[in-house]
Amino acid sequence: MLTNLKTEYKTNPLGLGSTKPRLSWELQTDKYNIIQTAYQIQCAQTSDKLLAEENLLWNSGKIESDQSTHVEYNGKPLTSETTVFWRVRVWDNQGEEYNWSQSAFWSMGLLAPNDWKADWIESSIDENVSESTPCPFFRHQFSINSPVKDAKIYVTARGLYELSINGQKAGNEIFTPGWTSYQGRLQYQVFDVKNHIKQGENAIGAILGDGWYRGYLAWQGNKNTYGEKTALLAQLKITFDNGEIQTIVTNENWKSTTGPILKSDIYNGEKHDANLEMEGWNRTGFDNSKWKPVTIANYPKNNLVASEGSPVRVTETIKPVKLITTPKGEQVVDFGQNMVGVVRFKLKGNKGQNINLNHAEVLDKDGNFYRENIREADAEDVYTFKGDGIEEWSPRFTFHGFRYLRINDYQGSLSLNNFEGLVIHSDMEAIGSFECSDSLINQLQQNIQWGLRGNFLDVPTDCPQRDERLGWTGDAQVFASTAVFNMNTAPFYTKWMKDFPIDQKEDGSVPWVVPNIVEDGAGTGWSDGYGATGWSDAAIIIPWEVYQAYGDRRILENQYESMKAWEEYMIKHSGNSYIFNYGFHFGDWLAFAEYMSYHYNAPDYGYAGAYTAKDLIATAYFYYSTGLMQEIATILGKTDDAERYMSIRPKIKQAFQKEFITETGRITSNSQTAYTLALMFGLYNDNMTANAANRLAKDVKHFEHLTTGFLGTPLICQALSENGYPELAYKLLFNKRYPSWLYPITKGATTIWERWDCIKPDGSFQDAGMNSFNHYAYGAVGNWMYNNVAGLQKDAEQQGYKHFIVKPLIPEELSYAKAKLHTMYGEASVCWKKTENGLSLDVSIPPNTKATINIPYTNGEISLNGAELKTYENIEFIGENNGFYSVKAGSGKYQFKLEGSYQTIKQ
Repeated sequence: MLTNLKTEYKTNPLGLGSTKPRLSWELQTDKYNIIQTAYQIQCAQTSDKLLAEENLLWNSGKIESDQSTHVEYNGKPLTSETTVFWRVRVWDNQGEEYNWSQSAFWSMGLLAPNDWKADWIESSIDENVSESTPCPFFRHQFSINSPVKDAKIYVTARGLYELSINGQKAGNEIFTPGWTSYQGRLQYQVFDVKNHIKQGENAIGAILGDGWYRGYLAWQGNKNTYGEKTALLAQLKITFDNGEIQTIVTNENWKSTTGPILKSDIYNGEKHDANLEMEGWNRTGFDNSKWKPVTIANYPKNNLVASEGSPVRVTETIKPVKLITTPKGEQVVDFGQNMVGVVRFKLKGNKGQNINLNHAEVLDKDGNFYRENIREADAEDVYTFKGDGIEEWSPRFTFHGFRYLRINDYQGSLSLNNFEGLVIHSDMEAIGSFECSDSLINQLQQNIQWGLRGNFLDVPTDCPQRDERLGWTGDAQVFASTAVFNMNTAPFYTKWMKDFPIDQKEDGSVPWVVPNIVEDGAGTGWSDGYGATGWSDAAIIIPWEVYQAYGDRRILENQYESMKAWEEYMIKHSGNSYIFNYGFHFGDWLAFAEYMSYHYNAPDYGYAGAYTAKDLIATAYFYYSTGLMQEIATILGKTDDAERYMSIRPKIKQAFQKEFITETGRITSNSQTAYTLALMFGLYNDNMTANAANRLAKDVKHFEHLTTGFLGTPLICQALSENGYPELAYKLLFNKRYPSWLYPITKGATTIWERWDCIKPDGSFQDAGMNSFNHYAYGAVGNWMYNNVAGLQKDAEQQGYKHFIVKPLIPEELSYAKAKLHTMYGEASVCWKKTENGLSLDVSIPPNTKATINIPYTNGEISLNGAELKTYENIEFIGENNGFYSVKAGSGKYQFKLEGSYQTIKQ
């Protein structure tokens, strides 16, 4: 059967902006070695017409192809607001014709500015725009006198919005319309509200929050980044059973006021006075005679775009684990997990009494509430009780990074049952998992996933707690290969990457953060905030990672001009030397013992080997990105570009070797990061690779720990394991002493830290100016764990796991490891276990794919599914090589058992 029909990665999405949406499906069968040989797609405007095969928008006919992902719609032109139902059937290589799938659908958004009949409206209430002000409320009533067949509302805001009809919220998304480079792209959302509407009178209500649009953003009290007034734009289209259409729009007939939300700010929190609540304000029959008419605003509509990313939602509710009275006598709730979101409480209070909720990630070594590391962010929610029994409340337009909640000013008694944590992030599909026999490594994986969830909130932020929370490009770049495994990040990245060309300079330089709000270098005096190597390279590397993980060619097409602009910037500023040493670079940010002098003096650990020259790093990335550009240009058929980049690469490599590598193979910086980048990016000649790997290994043995920062850390284990030193990669992974991945876990970490020593061995904290306890960059080791500990690897030649590789490196310390990944074709999985007499290896290969399976093997007998391996006719035997016995297999579930010996990695 055919399952999991997706349109642009989504199930039955509303409001698409692409007129050529891509369709994907999965084959589900217990048969082995299944490859799709043909497909047929049909599309129609109603499900009835689809079933009757009448007035089809598209009938592909039988297409001879194994493609089951990203099949582009190729029917009649699609217009605004059209709903399209579709189904698919396929044929396979064993002669089976599959039945038609169940139908799926998508709807189109508003494709042109003149499709918007609504006006932008603002509250006419005077505001002091220099500070946070009460949230405006909007309402409008309308009548319905016929049975409704369909109703969709198209809505966006300058600021954040929550919209409801007859008191019922439209959709379950929050932080809409999201954060984009608003000057070029402002998203709108589409909600199906048929069930919200009733016969007779109806009411629409909306609340606007400051959000990223005009709230405090970045540093130095920066506010009103995109504008001083929030505004609403909404258009409701109602189709009746008789075919007639009624459209309700924001216009001069709406009214506005303020209400109980006295302020809303992402950094500083929300203040709510329940005594100002207006019962029934978003329902019919409410007296709005004291509300004021709205003001029509002349904002453009040509920057309105359909939503492509994963919507932000409350995805989980966490119960607290402990109620603490600190040594200072403060009441603190411990949620047991550093999370991102808000707290919901149910409490009684006297009328006019306040409760103040303060958020923090950690307690200090004395057990007291610690907030210095959130810097200027208040991270405080304040609620004023109305004194009407048990009151339940949670903020609407803010989020916090926290594990601990301090309760101030509340006079009543507290219990754990009064509180719950609402986990908020972009609701990406969880597709990957990893587990092994070591509890600390499992906690590391949990920390990686929690760091991803907490920081992927519409943009990939660096941290969720302090006065920052920006889309730092370098952090996102180094973590991308890990992110694409754990979650389906393709929609998320597709949305975010489209802001890159908007924020790039004309010369191609890419900003440090996207959306870019720190054009002056954030007042650091280092730079204009553009062009840092490893950060700007996100423009090329992230689309490439999406292409590799999901087979998504379109993101390469969409981003090509942006990629090329950054590549040409590097070429221009490297000149005839081909050494890229132009402008400011962060380098190997936060490498061991590397602390920025603008915050504090660098401590002397006596480890000069922790520093890597920035021009070396920049030139290494220049070479790597140029290689990617050569491949991408080739894939997209841009032959002239491909040939040009192919001709430049050897010159960069030669220049790098001349400038940074001695005749004996020593790199000038002689650091772990220097050798790692040179090895992984292919900057050594083949005859010098072993020498370089040996130097890297010696450095690791000398220090007995990592000295790498943001750019070296993601690749060091792979550099070691690929070049003959897997035991040292495992030494780094299993190390519990500072600096290491497990050291924070020994200090109670439940997310990845910004620094190796956010909490120092003596229990004190690193400098509060830059000390986030939820900062995913160092979690990039996850990619190596999935590839090598579990052994589930992409095949770079066949994207999207059309073909994948199984090749675990079995360490002495583990008794088992396993990984699962729901690919675009279905579930791929690997599980190896040590047995009394050898090893078992279970592999699952989804239909329409193949895998090369490398079974750890020195000698003995291998069986498959209980029978001798060599009796299987449909297995391609590759043979024994370098400690593995290799086979190639098609879809199915395979259980290999080795009765014999295999190579174990020993430290």
